[in-house]
Amino acid sequence: MGVRRTAVVKLAVSDEQRDALHRTAEQYLYCANRTAEYCWSDTSYTECKTNKRQVRDTLYSELREKTALQAQLVQAAIRRAVEATKGVIERWKKGQRVSRPTFTAETMDYDTRSATFYRNKVSLATVEGRVEPSFVLPADSPTPYERYVLSENYEFRESTLRYDAATDEFYLNISTRRIDSVDETCVSSAHQNAKRSGDADEGISADTGHPDQTVLGIDLGVNSLAVASTGTFWQGDDYDHWCREFEKRRGEMQRRGTQAAHNALLRLGKREEAWRKQYIHTVANELVSEAIEYDCDVIVFEDLTDIRERLPQAKWHHVWAFRRLFEYVSYKAPEMGVSVEQVEPNHTSQRCSRTDCGFTHEDNRHGEHFECQKCGYEVNADYNGAKNIGLRYARKQTHRLRSSPTSGSGDAEVDLRVNGGTLNGESHRPIAGD
Repeated sequence: MGVRRTAVVKLAVSDEQRDALHRTAEQYLYCANRTAEYCWSDTSYTECKTNKRQVRDTLYSELREKTALQAQLVQAAIRRAVEATKGVIERWKKGQRVSRPTFTAETMDYDTRSATFYRNKVSLATVEGRVEPSFVLPADSPTPYERYVLSENYEFRESTLRYDAATDEFYLNISTRRIDSVDETCVSSAHQNAKRSGDADEGISADTGHPDQTVLGIDLGVNSLAVASTGTFWQGDDYDHWCREFEKRRGEMQRRGTQAAHNALLRLGKREEAWRKQYIHTVANELVSEAIEYDCDVIVFEDLTDIRERLPQAKWHHVWAFRRLFEYVSYKAPEMGVSVEQVEPNHTSQRCSRTDCGFTHEDNRHGEHFECQKCGYEVNADYNGAKNIGLRYARKQTHRLRSSPTSGSGDAEVDLRVNGGTLNGESHRPIAGD
């Protein structure tokens, strides 16, 4: 089970650095569009090229010769285009109208070789060599950047440099994953709990064949912005941190009461809106990537109707984030061949997600901790909710398929992807090698 944290950091760039980043983005987009052109075929999706290694071997030398990009940036552009092509092909297979992927937004993907992070600045590879813009960090410490990117407990995953044309600013979205021992107060191992509750590995089928559908359940909350049934957490504390920062700045400007302060307040509002949207876009992208990584066909959310009543402790910016996240995933996921569904949320936080139990009682949940009063299953409450959301959809679809007159033998499977395997409403199936 992994905890992902994303720190969004604004960069203070000089005019010279700004020009270098713009020229780099221009050449990066050229590489991505050239790759998409090579991969694409208007005749049939079977003629499109989606093997990353073959595409890279064909185009790498050409793109290095035609651009001044560092090797890692060329390869990142190739990967982005191939992944986009795969997503379009999935839509094409379903009979949807499609066209060749095109790239226009100034965003670039950086890894550990093309980006080096320091306490107050970052070193980025560009066509003009390395540039080292400083971070624009809030005054209070520790900041999300300090807590996650500089922490020894988190490993750097990737970062995306984004240019916001509306504000004429550059931002880095830095993705990290926790690598230290599991926080027992926040996350419990589903695999260990399964053993403790009687689901020992030796009694589980080793069949790992792909079911007709594999589902990724998503639970939304205040402490954890989103939790997947795979056990990945997108914590909300860094999001809350920046919301408080913006609120504090708004209050300072409102107290001044001058026309200049009013104008500054309007500009701050635009920056805040842009930041919120970009932050949720990043989480949405990672949710879709999680589904693709685990070969999921469907991402399932709880129905957001009446969510204010169900989460009275949630502030307006939480509810805004939930709705935006669902909205963004709803259009991003289908582009990658993954559908998005919703289920009724009733009792998903109180029900035991063990398939041989299912006991539902309000005493099962205590804050972030879930302990079934019947079977003793203990786990993080949000993770338990994510599994229940996915299981509710899986059971509903399995019932529909088995009761359909066109379902043949009625053995169609709908599995839920969880940490270490799948659940199909009856048993746990481990992933080979996990």
